Amino acid sequence: MKKALTILSLALLGNASAATLTVWTHFGTSELQWLKDQAAAYAKASGNKVDIVSVPFDNIPDKLIQSAPKGQGPDIIVTLPQDRLGQLAAAGVIEPMDKYVTSRSDYDKTALSAMTYQGKLFAIPMFAEAVAVVYNKKLVPKAPTTWAEFLKTAQALQTGGNYGFLADLGNAYMNYGIVSAYGGYVFKNNNGTLNVKDVGLSNAGADKASAFLNDLRYKYNLVPEGVSGDAASSAFTQGRLGMFLTGPWSMGDIKKAGINYGIIPFPTPPGATGKWSPFVGVQGTMMSAYSKNKAAAAAFAKRISSADAQVAFNKAGGRIPVSLAARTKLKSDPIVAGFGKTISMGTPMPNVPQMGAVWGPWSNAIAQSVAKPNQNYSQILDKAVQEINSNIK
Repeated sequence: MKKALTILSLALLGNASAATLTVWTHFGTSELQWLKDQAAAYAKASGNKVDIVSVPFDNIPDKLIQSAPKGQGPDIIVTLPQDRLGQLAAAGVIEPMDKYVTSRSDYDKTALSAMTYQGKLFAIPMFAEAVAVVYNKKLVPKAPTTWAEFLKTAQALQTGGNYGFLADLGNAYMNYGIVSAYGGYVFKNNNGTLNVKDVGLSNAGADKASAFLNDLRYKYNLVPEGVSGDAASSAFTQGRLGMFLTGPWSMGDIKKAGINYGIIPFPTPPGATGKWSPFVGVQGTMMSAYSKNKAAAAAFAKRISSADAQVAFNKAGGRIPVSLAARTKLKSDPIVAGFGKTISMGTPMPNVPQMGAVWGPWSNAIAQSVAKPNQNYSQILDKAVQEINSNIK
């Protein structure tokens, strides 16, 4: 009898201490089902309850800022990109995760850097994306590894209605890898802290990068005027394009078209001081600073970011995991292997709020730089940086 009462007491104590976690997510269809399955497994293992609430992606940041201080927000957000992290950290509505994430060796370093703001880890990374060169193995049997090989291969395919290489040259995001290779940068990175007063988009390297983008169109005659990302994608899926700069978002159409493809980094461009390093976008799980169940919330966040969970997540929606062990388990998947490589060699998009002042002027400058031959790149970029600095002030 005494033993039965003890068991009953322990059961009541366990129920009393059980937490109910509220999780906000923008996931849909198969990814939402994955999250529900993860929540069910966590609840069974921990005794805690998980309530999943669907919130539109664009509504999450403002809704969190408004509701969290009133005790009406979530415990965990699954997921948000790093470009929202600075805004939310500055507003004081997300909790640093450093003390909960004691081991970081399994996470891609680029992804960890993306989720670090002012020296603190504010999210556990879950998946990432970056651009790469996707090539048609029928047209390009041997993947080029140097710029000389790349140019020779691309120009040899420029016959009739076929193309060797296409990219959206006027898109600043898509072409940041070239800017970085020549020594340009958005904000100077000082040991993990971005100096928003040091904008490197009009230095000598950035000028050279714009000149190279212009050469791709007017010197090497690879990318005709007016080519958009959609036009390039269409040419590739029709089998008329050898190599295509794009991201994981294009792979569904490419697979559907039955193209036998490979994925490689863009080669180091001629005269560059560094390697091509594309922008990397990362999404991760964030914890509300106002959560009353932080230990339980952190446990759930770590569970869904584990290697096995990321493998299952990839199977559900095709996202590229940031867990190195998950990538190893998925190494036979050319999409994970190919884009995983460019993510690891990439540069995280700045996660500070001031990045909002950059996109407009910089995008206009890149588009202008490739609009006609032999532009005054220094003048174009200097004007853009002046506008960026005035917007930041």
